[in-house]
Parts: sequence; structure tokens; C-alpha cells
Amino acid sequence: MDYAAESLKKHYEWRGKIEIVSRTPLKTSEDLSLAYTPGVAAPCLAIQKDIAQSYELTRRADTVAIITDGTAVLGLGDIGPEAAMPVMEGKAVLFKELGDVDAFPLCIRSKDVDEIVNTVRLLSGSFGGINLEDISAPRCFEIEKRLKKVCGIPVFHDDQHGTAIVVLAAVLNSLRITGKKIKDVSAVINGAGAAGIATARLLLDLGLENIIVCDKQGALYKGQTGLNKAQEELSQVTNKEMRKGRLAEAMAGADIFIGVSAPGCVTKEMVRRMNQDAAVFAMANPEPEIMPDEAKAGGALIVGTGRSDFPNQINNALAFPGVFRGALNVRASEITEKMKIAAAYAIAEAVSDDLLSPDYIMPSPLHKSVARLVAEAVAKA
Repeated sequence: MDYAAESLKKHYEWRGKIEIVSRTPLKTSEDLSLAYTPGVAAPCLAIQKDIAQSYELTRRADTVAIITDGTAVLGLGDIGPEAAMPVMEGKAVLFKELGDVDAFPLCIRSKDVDEIVNTVRLLSGSFGGINLEDISAPRCFEIEKRLKKVCGIPVFHDDQHGTAIVVLAAVLNSLRITGKKIKDVSAVINGAGAAGIATARLLLDLGLENIIVCDKQGALYKGQTGLNKAQEELSQVTNKEMRKGRLAEAMAGADIFIGVSAPGCVTKEMVRRMNQDAAVFAMANPEPEIMPDEAKAGGALIVGTGRSDFPNQINNALAFPGVFRGALNVRASEITEKMKIAAAYAIAEAVSDDLLSPDYIMPSPLHKSVARLVAEAVAKA
């Protein structure tokens, strides 16, 4: 199938992928009086007395705002808020179908950090959580950091933390197959933007200490000039051997490659220089850093991508519906590192020992039981 042509055709037919559906009957004047005036004054006054009642008397406890400024949409870049809407609607569909969360796309026509933060802050009382999406780095770090301080509800940048969670799950299951220990393996992350930095941080929290993060210029190292604040902070705690050089040099002797970067930047010769039983997670979309057959030809035992037409799809949809569902269920005020790691373990453990293999380390995003397992783990954490 030509997915681009067929999707465009379907979007013309659908004229939007989401809609509002009433949860209350409206057939009699009594129905009208209960759902609207005069009866609705009673829940309004109850919430006025105790704002927490908004979670009990409205749909707030099951709603999330999907916030974007359209500056980093998929692999398309800065295409603007209106052009980002099809992606945000698609995200809302995944929220509903996989996590039974009502999500509303809110595409903001501004690139100003102050304006975005204030807009979301003013709207936050209508929602149980905030999902930031497709906002370019390094602005995304500041926006998330500031919103966490002022909103009082979970704020989660999926491009960062959703990616980190599913990568962590892939790493955990690759270790189950190879028998390697987390404290003994080394990982190279190509891509020092939002996803790469968040993934490195979560892997460090898990106990994977030997990490090198690369950007277009090569390995990040302590004392390097020209880094943004987030990259500079990461350089303090990664690449402890202060290795310098391009991606090819960094990958030599590595156990795990994680790509959140650009298509075609890895060759089978580079994979061949990795350690035995290497895992290659090449997640650039739509074309990965290296195609799976090339990675296998280079000697990789385990290969994953972001695509659904190859084995081991590493997809954020495995994480965010369950993460928000679990956070909403316990009315969490934030999503912690402990909750993210719990989510990763839940995803990994959704693949049973009898099914686990080099070509099956990740469950399908369409398996709705995964979101339930993630939600339970997050709520417990």
C-alpha cells in the first residue's frame, strides 16, 4: 500500500479523526434540566467550594491536553501548528483506543516559551494531564520544566520520556536474551536532542553507566564547547573515558546502539565493530539509521526500528496511553523517574519468556493489555 496517498485520501473522507460524544441523555426537558440549567448550578458550586471536586463531577479525571507548537513534527520539522493537527488527532485516537483517555489537541501559534507556558498554565485546570508533543529542542526542556512547576498536574513530553521508556523496555529484553548485565554493557546513543537526552538519563537511572551520546559532530564530552544546557549537563555524566571522534569510533566495542537521529548514518561495517550479540535500535523515521537486513549482515543479534513493517517496533504508543492512564487513576501530580522505569519494566514483561526471541522483544502497540499493565505499574509506583 502507498500509505501516504491512501492516508491523504482517508483524511479527506474522515474530515478529522476525533469527535465529541455525549455521555448523558438529552431527550426530555428533565434531562436538559439535569445536564444543564438549572440543575448544573449544584456541581458548579460544589467545585467552587473544593476544586478537587472537578475530578469527580466533570470529565477532568480522564482528559489530557496534547500541546504542540508544530516545530518538530515527526520527521517533517517546523511545519506550524495547523499542519501538526493530523498528528495530534492521531495521538488522541491512540489515547482513547489504548488507554480510554480523552485527549484534546491544542496547537499553539507561538514559538515563544513564555507565551506557551502561560497559555498551558491558564488552561491546565480543565485537564488531568498535559502531553507535550513535537516541540523542538532545546525549548522543549525549558517548557516542560516550567510547566511542571506551575500546573500541579502531570506534564509529560512524549518525544522525550515516551521514547526513553520504550527504548528502556527494548534494552531490558535484549539483556534477557543475551544474558548480559546492565552494569557491564556499553551503549551509544546517536542524537543529542530531546529523545536522545531523555533516553540517556533514564538508562543512567536504571544503572547503565557506560553511555556515549553523539550528535552530528561526534561524541559529547565534558568540557566541550558549543553545547546547549541540556547537552552540557549530560556530558558531565556520560562518556567517562572522554572519548572523542565520530559515531563510527564511538560504536566500536559497544553492546547497544540507539538511534534517534537521521537516516542512513550507520553502516554494516560500523555494526561489525560492535561487541558480539549486539543490539541495534535504529529508530529514525521513516528511514532508520540502518536497515534491519544491513544491521543483521553486520552481525547484530537484535534489531529494532520505529517502523511497523519490521520486527521489534519500538513505538511510543506502548508507553504514553498507559502512563497517563495510571497517573490519572491515582490523581498523580507528576510523572516521576520511578514511574517511567516501572512502565518500561511492564512493557518488557508483557513479552513472556516462551515468546521472547531476537525478532520478538517488543509487544505490539495494538495489544490493549499492554496499556493496562503499564497503567497498573505506573499507579503502583
